[in-house]
Amino acid sequence: MSNFPDMSGAFGIDAPAKTNLWLRVVGKRDDGFHEIETRMVALSLSDTLKLKWREDDQVVLRCSDDTLPTGEENLVVKAVRALEARVGKTLAVSIDLEKHIPSGAGLGGGSSDAAAVLRALNEMAALHLSEEALAEVGATIGSDVPFFVYNRPCDCSGRGEIVTPVTEMLPSLNLFLLKPAFEIAASWAYQHWEKSGEYEGFSYALQRLDWGEMTNDLERPVFEKFPVLGEIKSWLCAQEGVNGALLSGSGSTMLAILDEGTDGRALESLALERYGGNCWTNLCRTA
Repeated sequence: MSNFPDMSGAFGIDAPAKTNLWLRVVGKRDDGFHEIETRMVALSLSDTLKLKWREDDQVVLRCSDDTLPTGEENLVVKAVRALEARVGKTLAVSIDLEKHIPSGAGLGGGSSDAAAVLRALNEMAALHLSEEALAEVGATIGSDVPFFVYNRPCDCSGRGEIVTPVTEMLPSLNLFLLKPAFEIAASWAYQHWEKSGEYEGFSYALQRLDWGEMTNDLERPVFEKFPVLGEIKSWLCAQEGVNGALLSGSGSTMLAILDEGTDGRALESLALERYGGNCWTNLCRTA
């Protein structure tokens, strides 16, 4: 996540996507959430936000994606409100959000946007809140928001809000992302995890790579409901230069780890030819 100058006087900040290199669901908690253990990393794919102080006491959000709500229900606005409650100040701000991360994709776009706003306002208003304090505010908005506050590889537990930055150096991985033209709500995937089964013919096995392990317990309910995603995983794993494939978070994005030197554009063309031009695709790296 980087800040950048803007000649208009706005404060600019990038909000990166994420993926889960591994995600294990431990069980359901008494509060209705699920206990998880996951390693999350940011991606080079990102949304962009520009913030500017207002003369009145309003929070105004404008978004390049007109299908997304821009009122109090948006995580970005919720982030401003949560920070106001924490510091006891009114933070009147205009926010322009340029979306590049698709929604319902398992890439954390909304949570990242919220965390970016927390980081930006902390700097703009000279609040001097620590990462830990901002993460506490973020946890009141959504389970993935604290990870994006830290903005580096992290192991997350609890419902995702307990964040421990990874100390070892992780390699930068070359990724191909493929999302069919439908969304999956994370809440749906978790609700259906406990009673789901393995869809015959798909592999759910732990994948061991040079840099570590890949697995995702949410593949079970997601592939059961959307078998095309399991088929995409099987197809990706069979392609030359693909080192592994996995559901990203709760989906619907599938990711492939590419060997260095693999022609990602060629893989992208093959995937779009096979699964349809209305799929969203992206070539990126882990940050």
